Amino acid sequence: MKPLIMTPGPTYIHEDVRKALASEIINPDLDLNFYEFYKDTCTMLQKILNTVSDVLILSGEGILGLEAACCSIIEPGDRVLCIDNGIFGNGFGDFAKMYGAEVVYFKSDYRKAIDVKALEDFLNSDSAFKMATVVHCETPSGITNPVNEICPLLKRFGILTVVDSVSAIGGEEVKTDEWKIDMILGGSQKCLSAPPGLTFLSVSQDAWQAILERKKPITGFYCNLSLWKNWYSEKWFPYTQAVSDIFALNEAVQRLLKESNPQERHRKISKAVRKSVEAAGLELYPLDGFSSTVTTINIPQGITFNEINQSMLEDHNILIAGAFAFLKDKVFRIGHMGENCFEDKVYLTLKALNQVFIKHSIKINAAMHEVFVKEMSK
Repeated sequence: MKPLIMTPGPTYIHEDVRKALASEIINPDLDLNFYEFYKDTCTMLQKILNTVSDVLILSGEGILGLEAACCSIIEPGDRVLCIDNGIFGNGFGDFAKMYGAEVVYFKSDYRKAIDVKALEDFLNSDSAFKMATVVHCETPSGITNPVNEICPLLKRFGILTVVDSVSAIGGEEVKTDEWKIDMILGGSQKCLSAPPGLTFLSVSQDAWQAILERKKPITGFYCNLSLWKNWYSEKWFPYTQAVSDIFALNEAVQRLLKESNPQERHRKISKAVRKSVEAAGLELYPLDGFSSTVTTINIPQGITFNEINQSMLEDHNILIAGAFAFLKDKVFRIGHMGENCFEDKVYLTLKALNQVFIKHSIKINAAMHEVFVKEMSK
C-alpha cells in the first residue's frame, strides 16, 4: 500500500489528473490542435497568477524556471540583488552567479519574513541593480514573504522582479500584475497537484525587453526564453513538449479554478495545524510570516528526525519531510498543499504524529488531532 504523502511537494494527485496523464499520446510538434491546448493551459494559468503577461510551460522541474530567468535576463557583469531569508532565497544567488552576475545579498532573519522597511532603507543607499530575486514561500523554513510589498518597492527603483513562487502558487494569494512582478515561477508538483516535471512562468513586457535587447547573446539553449517569444504565431516549440505531463497539468489547473477559494482552504488548515502543534507544546521554526502550504516544526529533545520518520512510515504509512542544509535534523515538515490540504489527510497525519511522540516518550500537552478538529470547527 502506497504511503500517504504529506510532504511539501510532490503531492498526492487526484484520480482525474492521473487519468489525464494516461491520455493517448500525440505528436506535439505536428498536431496543430496541441498548440491550442498548450495555449489554453497557459491562459488558465494566467487566471491563477492574475496576469495578462505571457505564460510559458517548460519541460523540467521547478528549478528550470529559476535558471531560465537568470540565463535569459542576466548578462555578465550585471548587478543582481538576492533577497535572502532562507535556504532557497540564498541559493537563488548561485544561479545568478552562474551567468556572470555580480550578486549582492540583502540578508534578513531566517526565522522571519523579509523586513520590508529594512529593505527600503537598503535600497535608498544602493539600488543600482538590473534584477532582484526573492522567494515567495521559503519551503524549508515554512515562511511566506510579503512579495505584495517587496516587488512594488523594487519596481519603484527600476529593478526587474523575479519571484520563486513554486511552493505558493495555488495555496497563497498571487496578484502578479498588481504586485509588479516581472517573472513569477511555479512548478507542477506543489499546490497545483500535478505530476512533477513542469515549470511555468510569466514574462512581463519589461522582462521581455531585457531578454530581447541584450548586448550579449544568451548562453545556452534549453534555458533560453527568447526562443519562445513567437511560439504561437509560428506554431513552433523549441523542443518536443512533455505532452502527458501537460495533459495532467491542464486537468489539475481546471480543478483548482473550479474551487471558489482554495487559498482560504489552505489558510484555514495551516492555521489549525499551527494551533495544534503549539497546543502540544512543540515549537514552530518560523517566528512570523507563517506559510499556508507547509508547517516547519523544531524537533523536540529526546527524539531524532530519523526516529520520527521511521515510525510515521512503518507504524502509520505516512510520509512527512525533514529538511536540509543548516536545518537538517533540526526540523520536520508537514506539507498541506494542493490535494494534501484537506481535513481528513491532515487529521490522520497529526493523529499519527501524536502516537509517534507518545511511543518515543516525548511529552505532549494536548492531542494534536483533537485540537485540529476543534480549530477547524471555528
